Amino acid sequence: MLIANPTSSRTITKKAIIVGLILVIVNAYWVGIASELWYAVYTLVSPFSNAVFSLAVLLLVNAILKRYAKPLVFTPAELLLTYAMVTMVSTISGHAMMAILMGGLAHPFWFASPENEWTELFLDYIPSWLTVHQTDPLRGYYEGRSSIFLPDHLRAWLVPVLVWSGFILVLYSSLLCIGLILRKQWMEREKLSFPLTQLPIQMAMNNNFFKLKTLWIGFAISAIIRFVNGAHDIFPALPGFPANFRLDRFFTDRPWNAIGYSSMSFNLAIVGLTYFMPLDLAFSTWFFFWLTRAERVTASMIGINIPDLHLNDRATGGWIGIAIIALWGARRHLSEFIGHLVGRFQVDDSREPFSFRTLMLITLLCIGLVFTFCYLAGMSLWAMVVFYLIFLMFALAIGRVRAELGPPYHEVIGINPRQMMVDLFGTRRLGVANLTVISFLYAFNRCNRSHPMPNQVESLRIGERSKIPGFTLILALALAIGVGAFATFWSYLEVMYRYGLDRCHGAIGHFGRETFNPLQNWLQHPREIETGGVVFMGIGLGFVFSLQFLRTHFMWWPLHASGYVLSGASWGGLIYFWFPVMVSWLAKALILKFAGWQMHRKLEPFFLGLVLGDYIPRSILSILSFILNLYMPSSGAGHTL
Repeated sequence: MLIANPTSSRTITKKAIIVGLILVIVNAYWVGIASELWYAVYTLVSPFSNAVFSLAVLLLVNAILKRYAKPLVFTPAELLLTYAMVTMVSTISGHAMMAILMGGLAHPFWFASPENEWTELFLDYIPSWLTVHQTDPLRGYYEGRSSIFLPDHLRAWLVPVLVWSGFILVLYSSLLCIGLILRKQWMEREKLSFPLTQLPIQMAMNNNFFKLKTLWIGFAISAIIRFVNGAHDIFPALPGFPANFRLDRFFTDRPWNAIGYSSMSFNLAIVGLTYFMPLDLAFSTWFFFWLTRAERVTASMIGINIPDLHLNDRATGGWIGIAIIALWGARRHLSEFIGHLVGRFQVDDSREPFSFRTLMLITLLCIGLVFTFCYLAGMSLWAMVVFYLIFLMFALAIGRVRAELGPPYHEVIGINPRQMMVDLFGTRRLGVANLTVISFLYAFNRCNRSHPMPNQVESLRIGERSKIPGFTLILALALAIGVGAFATFWSYLEVMYRYGLDRCHGAIGHFGRETFNPLQNWLQHPREIETGGVVFMGIGLGFVFSLQFLRTHFMWWPLHASGYVLSGASWGGLIYFWFPVMVSWLAKALILKFAGWQMHRKLEPFFLGLVLGDYIPRSILSILSFILNLYMPSSGAGHTL
């Protein structure tokens, strides 16, 4: 049974914040170069492996300091503060956000040609401060064998980097403020469990954690597999364990070939993390994954095209439904919050990092700066309001699902504000300027797997558990976002100018086409309102409400609305990891049925050991791949990890 040490100093020294900022810069570069040079996706699964590894290194350093330099020892609260800061920069760097942004940022001007007509279609709508317009400074960026630190390159990129770094800071800070507004409701009133905070809290606060035998048994199982595969990468003649097993390649005839991508991943970290999810959610995720596959095959049997199922539209409506459910559950808290602001009655906000009035002012300031950026970039007022509201609804939904249920993976591709606005309003109503700007903003919701909102509310939970002073925590997170965004931009620029964007193993070169080819298509072939898509969004919304109603009124109902949105889209959700989720669900169900709750608690360290045994060796192999300049899939390359 895991019991965190409840005692933790509330004192956070400058040393902790300085070390945290150093780790922010190091991880900005590490995650960026690993993602794009070797396609090692560290921000695919939460908690992020690089953040856990950074915490493990600090724990090792702390053990040495306790022996030889006690005044320099980090408290548990300081260790977790640095972990939260590394987590924040990891939501920016890597394959989930910055790769999409950097892949598309200069793409319009480098790839514009008479054939694609981009110059006539939309280049004049891109402000000079938004990206690099001249092709000469971009030659090294795309072809490599150059340096960002040449004067011409620095002059070309300085303003766009500063502008986008500031935008990321205010956009992410606005979500952090929303999280602070909901903190009391989610943590104190609803007492959400925040399952993914279990590992870092136990590592930093439980003095007996690393003495548990069951932990090391789980660690050894995962670590052996990971290191054997690492040896196979270096010496291919040695045997290795398979990362996954493709099922869809056996279904080549109609209607079975409509099943789509189906792969059995053998990732033990997912097995360990899923153990802390509620049984009904774990069941719902893999159940809806296979229900969707069955739906595809059935549609093929009766002659319905897969696009006509509108899987993404239904999932889009489902995610909006989750956000509405979260807001409805917090209605009393939000009413009290607003009543306090207007002076109708007083609410005790002494335990908050800021008073509610100060928090509201900061929130409005951040949102106002986001709108200012969008307005100066060319968006109309109504479009920026709609875009931000949809962005916020997705953020609330993902944050709520993670806080309540803790799924380690929640990628959803094809579900984003840009696509939703095109479906709702049509391209003619949006216009060239709005479509151009929201195409640049596509990076912030392209796949949602390292979304800032869930990681921010989990950081607030970690701060509450470890008694980190609220203002200090918010300051540290804001510094991590601001410094991390700036450091990530320069890390990417350094890597791209050295190796060349078109020569990287990662998918960064693809993201420019994914961002701007649809824009070209929409402008050359304008679309009206997608009536069918809107209808199916409503169906997805209603389905989620129905699932929530059934769970509320029938305790035995096994299907969870969050399980549907995690697995109901055409791509994403549990598409890579349904099998380890199913294995973990089955193991947990059998343990609870035949051994009871006490045994379930005793085995928690074993499953956390599976996570650590996968994360730490993978990080070590990543560092080794840099030293050897060798592509090592065992370090976490691709989506099978």
